[in-house]
Formats: sequence, structure tokens, C-alpha cells
Amino acid sequence: MASIKNIGIITSGGDCGGLNGVIKGAAGMATALGLKAFIIPNGYAGLYNLVDMKGLVHLDVSRLELINAALAGSEAGHSRVAVKKIPDPAKYERIAAGLAKFDIGGLVISGGDDTGSVVVDLSERGIACVHAPKTMDLDLQTYSVGGDSAVNRIARFVDELKTTGRTHNRIMIVEVFGRYAGHTAFRGGLAADADCILIPEVPADFDVVYAHLKKVFLRRIRESDVRAGTYTIVVAEGLQDAKGESLTDSSAGTDAFGHKKLAGAGKYVRQQLDERMKKDPEIKAFMQETGQFVPTLNEIPEAREVVPTHLVRSGFSSAFDVNFGKEAGAAAVRLLAQGITGVTVAGVHRGEIVYMKTKNAIVQRHVEPSGLALFEELGVCFGRPAGKFAPKFREERRMGGRYL
Repeated sequence: MASIKNIGIITSGGDCGGLNGVIKGAAGMATALGLKAFIIPNGYAGLYNLVDMKGLVHLDVSRLELINAALAGSEAGHSRVAVKKIPDPAKYERIAAGLAKFDIGGLVISGGDDTGSVVVDLSERGIACVHAPKTMDLDLQTYSVGGDSAVNRIARFVDELKTTGRTHNRIMIVEVFGRYAGHTAFRGGLAADADCILIPEVPADFDVVYAHLKKVFLRRIRESDVRAGTYTIVVAEGLQDAKGESLTDSSAGTDAFGHKKLAGAGKYVRQQLDERMKKDPEIKAFMQETGQFVPTLNEIPEAREVVPTHLVRSGFSSAFDVNFGKEAGAAAVRLLAQGITGVTVAGVHRGEIVYMKTKNAIVQRHVEPSGLALFEELGVCFGRPAGKFAPKFREERRMGGRYL
């Protein structure tokens, strides 16, 4: 591989925390190695249009100091563009010409599985790329920038919603991103002491959910000296039934990569609970007992779904994601300089840059249902009959990995 003089930095897919850390890590390492780092703006759309651009932002030391690594989002900008689907038969030649125009010998590309699939595509066509893993969904085989920030924000939102829930004796349902992997709902819900967490990996049995709700919610209000209580549910957007079908609005359409846009899981859960409460005579008796019942106006507890959507991606990054972002960005440049491309950074451990082939790194990783019994014993409902945690025991001398 020819010696690289300049690198391009691309961030792509959904925005999240830690991306500015990737940019600062990559550009800082490039400078340390005597290379120049340039932003290729607006993701793969910018890469496709690079040949027509008059100039690129050079991330020298002064420009780099203007970027706040703690801010979520990306100084480089994003787009959701699948290069393979661009209806231009000369698209790869056009991309190569743009890179040649600015003498860019390698790319640091930060994104999730869709972005990674383009990294594989470009690498197979001779374009030197290294993937810095990014997705708040936490569903790659490596840890990914954005996951910790998203989990922290979800936990905060769920916990804060308990104030309005308790004031109105409401059931609060929070629908969060994650597609068909439940990591962020699972971890964010646990951190917020959510009562019920519904994830795609466990087909939801709403009779089980309802039984748990009645037991917990009614007890809280009865035991309260002011008859106040709430019940919180965190639901992943890709919630599925026993047939593997999404319990969401099928009219939402598809995105640029052909994935179904997921919406409506929270609404579906609310409708299931409302239906059961209306048919349950114990609920009417409970409302009368606790002084809440008003004919036609207040006959059952109110359930509300809340969808924080892009608030989960925005604001500030967690310190963990800033650290990992810088680490991944810097490691990516080191790999490019070494001629190692078509790979995903897994991290830097004990002086070693750990990486894996990108086509392997982007294989989706799910929450392991067998591990949920531990939390079921702590009282959390996962929409299935509670299991018993039967652990095996192993001594480990050294531990590694994040959220895996």
C-alpha cells in the first residue's frame, strides 16, 4: 500500500454521542503522524459529491480545538445513503476521482451496520477504509460509540417521567430506538428502575405484563398515604410477537437501506393494557376503593406512551463515549498507516489495537434472553413468565469488553 499523506473522515448513519470524539481522535493522531486530516461532509452523500467540491476543511490543531468532543452529533454531518443504491453506473469511479482530487489515501468512517456494509463495499473496490464502530443500538459485535450516551439518556428520561406518572397515577410507557435489538431498552430501563422492559428478543405476552402491572401498580397506590403511584414500561421500537412480526405501524415505510421504519410499539402496548383494564372488574373496584373512580370520566388508570425519539441521540455525550470515540478514531488512523484496511476497531487494550474484519463486526448482536432471569428475580417483568436464575461460576483473572 502506498504511503498515505491525507486521510478523510466520514461520519454516517444516525447521529449519537461520541462522534466528535472519533473526529478529534482521528485528526489528532493524523497530525501526530505527520498526516493531514480532512472532513468529508454529510456522510456518503458527501463522498459521492466529493469530486465537485472546491475544498475541504483541514482539521489542523487550531480547527480541531473548535470542536467540543463532549457534544453529541457530528461536526462532519451525516446522511443516510447506501452507495450501492445510487443510480449512477459510474458511482465508484466518481468516488475514486474525488479522493484522487484531494489526494486522500484512506478513510476513517464511523457508523453502524449499514455504514459498515458500505465500508465492506468500498474496501472490496480498492478504497482504503477503517471503520470506527458507532451505533446507539449496541448491536454490533464490538462496543460502538453512542451506546453508553443513549443508555444514560434513556435512563434519565424514564426516571424523570415518574414524577408526572406518580402525580396522575399513570402508567408511563417509553418507546426507544434500537430496531430489532433490545440493548438500549434493556440497559436504560434497568438503570431507571423500570418495572417492565419489553424487547424484541422476548415475544411479549401481554397477559403476563398485565398481571405484573396489577400486582405492582395497585400495591404502590394502596400503600401510599396519599394514594399515589406509577408504573413504568420501557419498550424497544422493534418489539415482536411470537411469530416474529413487529407490533408496530406497518405504514411507516422504509429507509434508504431498505429497512422498515419502526413506529408505534408504545401505542400498541398502551392499547393492549387499556383493553385489559376496561374488561377487568377488579380495576373498577380498585378505582372506587382509592377514591379515583368517576363514571365515564375516570374509570381506569390512564396509560400514556412517550416517544423521546431523537432526544436520545442529542445533547451531550457520556464521558465513556468520548473516551472510546477518541480511542477508536486514533486507532483507525494507526491501522490505515499500517496498511490494515477493511476492518473495524474493537478497541485499544494493554497497548494493542484490537480489530476485526468489518463484515464480521456488523453481524447483529442481540440481548441474550437466558441472562434476563437474574433481573426477573429482582422483580423486573420482561413480558414472559419469570424464570429462575441458575448461574454457573467461573473465576476470571482479567476482564475486558464493554456492554458485551
